Amino acid sequence: MARRKVKPKAMRKSGMAATRSRPPLKPGMDGIVRLSGGNPQIAKADGDAPVQKYIAAMPGWKSGVGKRLDAVIVRAVPGVRKAVKWNTAMYGIEGQGWFMGFSVLTRYVKVAFFRGSSLRPLPPGPSKQKDVRYLDIHEDDPIDEAQFASWTKQAAAFPGEWPTT
Repeated sequence: MARRKVKPKAMRKSGMAATRSRPPLKPGMDGIVRLSGGNPQIAKADGDAPVQKYIAAMPGWKSGVGKRLDAVIVRAVPGVRKAVKWNTAMYGIEGQGWFMGFSVLTRYVKVAFFRGSSLRPLPPGPSKQKDVRYLDIHEDDPIDEAQFASWTKQAAAFPGEWPTT
């Protein structure tokens, strides 16, 4: 028989919802708070510096993946606009919006192509959002830089998501 959760008496009387409070996240030795899976919590900001700070704060092998991805993106799309938003390294074209981003999960780095359903060949990871496609990179996965550069160039050619200004 399932047990019913009961609100504390004070909350029942006041009509307040019972909430479980989590202890506040604590910064690591480098002063950066990491969210679940090790995703760095870097203040929302535009430019290369916050993206480099985000990449440097990616835990372990994931930082190396972030550096490689950033380098390929910069080579594929000269003048690319960078920012950290929503605890994600974002890449876009001025006035056209963000076309891709990557973030850290527990076991992999997740790259999101916001108009990924238009890319050829399709990036392998489906999404609940019809236009988005993902590329998940695990620790020992080889990165096909030529294919990644092709997807990046294609993605940059489509209108992006959310304004870059």
